[in-house]
Amino acid sequence: MHVRVEIDSNIVEPEVVIKAKEYNNQVRHLQQVIEENAAEQKKLLFFKDTTQYYLHLDEILFFETEERAVVAHVADDAYEVHERLYQLESELPQQFIRISKSTIVNVTKILSLNRSLSNCLIQFYDSYKQVYASRRYYKMLQDRLGKWR
Repeated sequence: MHVRVEIDSNIVEPEVVIKAKEYNNQVRHLQQVIEENAAEQKKLLFFKDTTQYYLHLDEILFFETEERAVVAHVADDAYEVHERLYQLESELPQQFIRISKSTIVNVTKILSLNRSLSNCLIQFYDSYKQVYASRRYYKMLQDRLGKWR
């Protein structure tokens, strides 16, 4: 393996590119390690009433908009986030993917997909919560799940 670092004063945010002949277990592991490290660097504040919470992104099942707020759902609770959904979509690691106009899901927490003609019901490990993926986003979800499984 070869590691190269390039310094460019015009770069706003560091970018890591992995070049490989094929997508194999070693590349997958490198990607996961880098993304987990980036996720730890990314600090999101979660709010419930007047209390601030500091949660790991791995705990999050999904983010969704409820009225004018963005809510982060964990297995048995929900917290408000002050970022917009489109901001989260660009800032979150690759384990998160948009599945509808109003929802971003953590693919590592998905237990099952139940597909129908109009949508796809997603159920999560160790939680009663479930969300729907729209037909428009279903193919991207399938592709991302294939990479993570």
